[in-house]
Amino acid sequence: MGRVLIDLHAHSTASDGTDSPAELMQAAATAGLDVVAITDHDNTMGWAPALAARPPGLTVIRGAEFSTSVPMGERRVSVHLLGYLFDPAHPAIVQEQARLRAERLHRGLAIVDRMVTAGVPITADRVLEIADGAPVGRPHIGRALVEAGVVESVDQAFAMHLSGRGPYYVPKADTDLPTAIGMITSAGGVSVIAHPRGRGERRVLTGDYLAELTRLGLGGLEVDHPDHDLSARAELRAIADDLGLLTTGSSDYHGTNKVLRLGQETTAPATLTRIIQASNGITEPVGPGG
Repeated sequence: MGRVLIDLHAHSTASDGTDSPAELMQAAATAGLDVVAITDHDNTMGWAPALAARPPGLTVIRGAEFSTSVPMGERRVSVHLLGYLFDPAHPAIVQEQARLRAERLHRGLAIVDRMVTAGVPITADRVLEIADGAPVGRPHIGRALVEAGVVESVDQAFAMHLSGRGPYYVPKADTDLPTAIGMITSAGGVSVIAHPRGRGERRVLTGDYLAELTRLGLGGLEVDHPDHDLSARAELRAIADDLGLLTTGSSDYHGTNKVLRLGQETTAPATLTRIIQASNGITEPVGPGG
């Protein structure tokens, strides 16, 4: 039997990916994956169409990427939290995901308004058309900038216009990280911090703080991620081993919005088994015949 390929972090058009949920399933099968998690930002809208389009032989793990933050002095640092196999109807999940989607819309439109005021040739209506009902994110604005000829790629849009230090940036009120961990746990799911050394997270996710989060119910760390170099992976694996946390690997695939390939980072089958065993909400992944 060959190696089982498991990618536990992928996005569709239900958030800021460019593949529809059905296209994501086909892309996962084409990439040779045995298991893929659909983890759109702050919503579960892609679950049903993904499961309906699942090709034979592909197992789908239902998840989401929650927008959270941690205080650092007088400001807050963004941290993304993956939740797996939670009950999407749990009241705390429903309420907070609705609030986060509204917050994303307000923030996205505020960024666009700043750009329009500065003479950047995009419109709020076009950004909403590109989002097509998904929670508005900066990648949608980036696509509008590419379409208008302002930049050549979404990556360039982030570098020049959409970064946290850029002139158009507007913060959003994300969920407090410990609160989000508790929310996922109470909904029967398992929480894993996404790319904990990839971006601003490294400033707040110290070993001591991760130990505190583990006591609060954190389940794991996304160690093998395209944003992590070898030293970051070694550090995170040592922390996880010390704290008894799961370690996952994932591509963080976004379709053409990012130059990432499904399956370029993977999770061990034994780790997925532990995630399933640790969940008590929506506990069964949907595989062939499921």
